[in-house]
Amino acid sequence: MTGKILKYFGCAIAIFLLIVSCAPFKPQVRSTPNGLMAAGYSLYGEWEKMPDRWWESLVVPELNALIEEALSDNLELRETWARLRQARASAVQAGAGLYPDLSLGGEGTARRQKSDQGTSDTESYQLGLASSYELDLWGRVRSERQAALLAEKASREDYHTAAMTLAAEVANRYVEIISQRRQKQLLEEQLKANRIYLELVELRFFNSMVSALDVYQQKQIVEKAAAEIPLVEQQEQLLRHELAVLLGKPPQAVAAIEAENFPTVGVLPDLGLPADLLAKRPDVRAAGLRLQGADWQVAAARADRLPAIRLSGQGAFASTAVSALFDHWFLQLAGSLSGPIFDGGKKVAEVERTRAVAEERLAAYRLRVLTAIKEVEDALVSEQKQKENITLVRERIATARKALEQATDRYRKGINDYLPVLTQLISVQDLEQNLIQKEASLLKSRISLYRALGGSWMEELKPADISYNERTNQ
Repeated sequence: MTGKILKYFGCAIAIFLLIVSCAPFKPQVRSTPNGLMAAGYSLYGEWEKMPDRWWESLVVPELNALIEEALSDNLELRETWARLRQARASAVQAGAGLYPDLSLGGEGTARRQKSDQGTSDTESYQLGLASSYELDLWGRVRSERQAALLAEKASREDYHTAAMTLAAEVANRYVEIISQRRQKQLLEEQLKANRIYLELVELRFFNSMVSALDVYQQKQIVEKAAAEIPLVEQQEQLLRHELAVLLGKPPQAVAAIEAENFPTVGVLPDLGLPADLLAKRPDVRAAGLRLQGADWQVAAARADRLPAIRLSGQGAFASTAVSALFDHWFLQLAGSLSGPIFDGGKKVAEVERTRAVAEERLAAYRLRVLTAIKEVEDALVSEQKQKENITLVRERIATARKALEQATDRYRKGINDYLPVLTQLISVQDLEQNLIQKEASLLKSRISLYRALGGSWMEELKPADISYNERTNQ
């Protein structure tokens, strides 16, 4: 009798396994977004091969060292790495249902009963193994596992995105610090020149050649330049604090920066095609992976509406005495079938919810693709127009300086009053300060372009100090 039961049980398992191989739910394969990719970028000129770590193309050793330190010690990057490890563990948990579980159990009881006939003692002991397994007929467990694996991959791409952004942020802070340093140097030079002008005006005032108004007007220019220097120093210090935090250090541990001038911007890097961003941008890859994961969640929700078959087995030794525990054993096999009949529309609603999530992820993916292309286009246009603007600003400075010379010469000769000198002096100094800001913006546009193009250098990264558990598992 037992043999027949085992035979029928084996046949049932074989039938179920055949069903499993033929009827799981799977999402449809999505194609590359149509209508989003142009044939090329609107602006394209001379280009050069960009090193994988783009900051090396700027040829600034101390900037290279700062970025490498940030990639090793930045705390937000370590946060992202910890979230990646969480996603890995969740993927393992999601895939555990593909395998039978096995547990060891044991129990012992002692009972004393008193009656009219007297007192009796009974004992029972049991030691054995128990296992259970759900036949994944419709691919629910496999779909959940696939969704979790894709979530893990998306988390890794989030880590790469954070690294990509961090490198650009460090470079931007570096450029801004140099900009403030140059602003301070320019203000000190302007302050010196303004004092010379003030001496000239005061000399003419003492000789009764001009009114006191000219002296007060020029004195305001001197005080304005002097008042701006502390603000520039403040801004530089705040930027150095931000840079220190990006490096994973306290604000007081200000990084040493020796450079006084901006790095040189070369020709454009090799842009490739807009379609290349699908592979080169980790944020685009992360959005695509999350879309795939949402599709697998839909498959899991659809499979969860169908009946589930679960098998269980137990083998154990049992006895009423510890000394005879291994003399008696038993084996038990069981199967169960369960499926929803009425649940108030819960499982149907879950299918609709996951489909809506998939639609949301599709829109997010398409938006991320468009945004990536836009960021490249924005950086290209910004760099081109800023170069044109810088050329025109330099021409304006040259013209304004000539006008200042003429106004000063006419003032010395008494042909005109001090107002033209004052006007041209303010114009020249404002343009000189503005030029430094324009040059910084040009360099930051190139950094934005490097960031927008993405790359593969992030795949080699890992925080400097990983946890003990992770280290021992490698």
